[in-house]
Amino acid sequence: MDKNYDPSFEKRIYKFWTDNRCFEAHPNPAKEPFTIMMPPPNITGQLHMGHALDQTLQDIVTRFKRMSGFEALWLPGTDHASIATEVKIVEAMAKDGLTKKDVGRDGFLERAWAWKEKYGGRIVEQLKRLGSSCDWTKEAFTMDKNCSEAVLEAFVKLYEKGLIYRGDRIINWCPDCKTAISDAEVEYSEQASSLWYYDYPLADGSGVVTIATTRPETMLGDTAVAVNPKDKKYGKFVGKMLKLPLTDREIPVIADEYVEIGFGTGAVKITPAHDPNDFEVGLRHGLPVIRVMDDAGIMNENAGAYKGLDRTEARKKVVEDLKIGGYLVKIEPYTHNVGGCYRCGTVVEPIVSKQWFVRMKPLAEPAVESVKRGQTRFIPKRFEKIYFNWLENIKDWCISRQLWWGHRIPAYYCADCGETVVSKAAPSICPKCGSVHLKQDEDVLDTWFSSALWPFSTLGYPEKTPELEYFYPTNLLITAYDIIFFWVARMIFSGLEFMKEVPFSEVLIHGIVRDEKGRKMSKSLGNGIDPLEVIEKYGADALRFSLSTGIAPGSDTRFAEEKIESSRNFINKLWNAARFVEMNKGNAPAEIPKAPDFADKWILTKLNYVVRDVTVNINRYEIGLAAAKLYDFVWSDFCDWYIEAKKPMLYGGDEKSKTRASSMLTYVLIEILKLMHPFAPFITEEIFGILTDGKILMSQEWPKYNKARVYRNETRIFDGVKDVVVAIRNIRAEMGVPAGKKVKAHVVSSENAAALKKADVYLSKLASLSEVDYLSDKTGVSDKSAAAVTSFAEVFIPLGDLIDVDKEIARLTKEKEAAEAEVIRGESMLSNQGFIIKAPQKLVDAEKDKLLKNRDRLAKIIERINSLL
Repeated sequence: MDKNYDPSFEKRIYKFWTDNRCFEAHPNPAKEPFTIMMPPPNITGQLHMGHALDQTLQDIVTRFKRMSGFEALWLPGTDHASIATEVKIVEAMAKDGLTKKDVGRDGFLERAWAWKEKYGGRIVEQLKRLGSSCDWTKEAFTMDKNCSEAVLEAFVKLYEKGLIYRGDRIINWCPDCKTAISDAEVEYSEQASSLWYYDYPLADGSGVVTIATTRPETMLGDTAVAVNPKDKKYGKFVGKMLKLPLTDREIPVIADEYVEIGFGTGAVKITPAHDPNDFEVGLRHGLPVIRVMDDAGIMNENAGAYKGLDRTEARKKVVEDLKIGGYLVKIEPYTHNVGGCYRCGTVVEPIVSKQWFVRMKPLAEPAVESVKRGQTRFIPKRFEKIYFNWLENIKDWCISRQLWWGHRIPAYYCADCGETVVSKAAPSICPKCGSVHLKQDEDVLDTWFSSALWPFSTLGYPEKTPELEYFYPTNLLITAYDIIFFWVARMIFSGLEFMKEVPFSEVLIHGIVRDEKGRKMSKSLGNGIDPLEVIEKYGADALRFSLSTGIAPGSDTRFAEEKIESSRNFINKLWNAARFVEMNKGNAPAEIPKAPDFADKWILTKLNYVVRDVTVNINRYEIGLAAAKLYDFVWSDFCDWYIEAKKPMLYGGDEKSKTRASSMLTYVLIEILKLMHPFAPFITEEIFGILTDGKILMSQEWPKYNKARVYRNETRIFDGVKDVVVAIRNIRAEMGVPAGKKVKAHVVSSENAAALKKADVYLSKLASLSEVDYLSDKTGVSDKSAAAVTSFAEVFIPLGDLIDVDKEIARLTKEKEAAEAEVIRGESMLSNQGFIIKAPQKLVDAEKDKLLKNRDRLAKIIERINSLL
């Protein structure tokens, strides 16, 4: 092994895996399947920290399941990202002085596919740099042949069931992207604005009705003013006509319970063409729908004198004219939520438009019930609330988009009789009139329509392929909380509708990656960290481990350079430890000796505990806890203690002892490599290959907890040795004893002296002692000694003339204060009846035992101080 850790081998290791087809999964009756679907990144995407976290979590679970004996399929792919990709292509064309109109639909799609081939695979290569162990032979794309077939099948089936329809409805329109977007694609932000109050004169001249609005420019499309039927203030006005200011139209006063009594003025302008609630009121009262803006947000011919003005300019002009006409009553500052396009941020315009919709209620109800029955489980459970809230209040889903890049809607219109034909294949004649003049709908489907089919379209649906039969339903979905309604809910209702089963049994929700100050990473703040730059500087393993530590399901995580450096130090520690073991290995086999000693039994016990804990933690998706357990075991137990404990055997003259030590070190290291592999796959694969002459780590069996290899008594004794060693090291450091100077020690314990004597070889070496007396009492121990008290024994080091009595008393006084604080804490806890009643009995007993030990320790420290005084 190289002296210094250098992650440049990572690319070679990844090629090694792919050359050996390590990531592939196939239907295998002899194994239980485990399936996880990658949330497909957009083909326009660049790897960011959110992707890196998402991918790392998925890869950890997949590698763990693969090593645990499952036929583990992690299916990768990318999303065509309709709006995002079209925007990119339009921008590229604009540089050449071209527009969509110039090149036409076919020419535009040629350019789109060429762009996809050139740039679409970029993020895939970036995912490989991270170490993603996906089955790339099954890589899917939402517009590939199979996924496209699935989209056609789903659309036609829903249409034939009456669950897809076309109609004039109020939708969210982006004037910049010039397309409809769904409710889920509208992002709301709080904005400071104004509330304009103005009068509508009664046509008979008997008075006025005052309304308040945040959208005065839409008043040009008003077709009524509504009041609550129970509002006595306005009862006399219902049925009367009002003059619509700035126009020559009259509109009625109507009564509708939508209006809240006492809110604002109690009267509400109704503009069915530009407000979703007003649209519903309009339907109930048969009001005309007058649209006053075009698709670009420019006032149209229905706006009269304001035609041609941008909606913002029109607002200013309308307010000015209301003021001139004497209609304006007052203006108040007002802060409210304003919807923006999720893609470009432009303020969304609610407009009435003829679009395609999915009728959601029949699909949403089974999806809600499936989660309530536990068929799909959210982790953490609290995220079910978001899911239920969205589905229980859902409106019909607008699925048509006025774009060219995407799945074109399979609807055809007869030019002669107006018949609509929905079909997977283009019809040659109209089934109603026999005409051959048929034209396909110009719109494409919402990107999320195809993404909703992802868990089964990628496995061959609508064909009943062996992969679909074996790998569906999938087991786990890992995703961020911000797309629960965008994607998770839609996959669940689609899986139930088309496959009659939920698409996955568990949904693990993770948070977002924030900077060290807790802020969301963004271009505007300039606080983003590029994962690829981190990989180049520190290696993918360091990045992965840093993302794995300190995280919990559903919670955001903070990320900083210091965290990466800490993980790099840990990876480096593993490399150095492995190099030490490899250098001293010789021909020793990696095995447990027939008669393991104290240290061997201690490390085997610790190893079994960490195997048990890490296995449980990963199965519970507590990745952060699993990483922390591994960190502590590798750094402290293995590197700092066990390797140091074995050095006398390795450097001694007894060849048998040397071989036994090397065998155990290699055995434990290999088990560590297996446990660490899901978290840091590259370095573990590299080291394992060196130790085993090229065997493949990722195909090895996951370690299993072995109760027979848990030695509680020996572990108790060796932990006692560790405590004594730490106590001696502390004394040496505080008393300024030179590191190379060996000293004599008295270890006093009425219960444990004999046990400690059996472990003398370790205690003497680790504490750098020239001689140790193991005593059952303090008889013969000089008062001129530095002392320490552990829960296992008392330690006395005669330091002769080196001792500074005042300094020693000061040190012991600090220990006394710490022990007193622990005693007070324990007494307080055990006097708390709430704790005694509610806490598990094991915890109560442990606290009682701890209190007894701390009291005993305190008494011994006080006794020592008094003897020095």
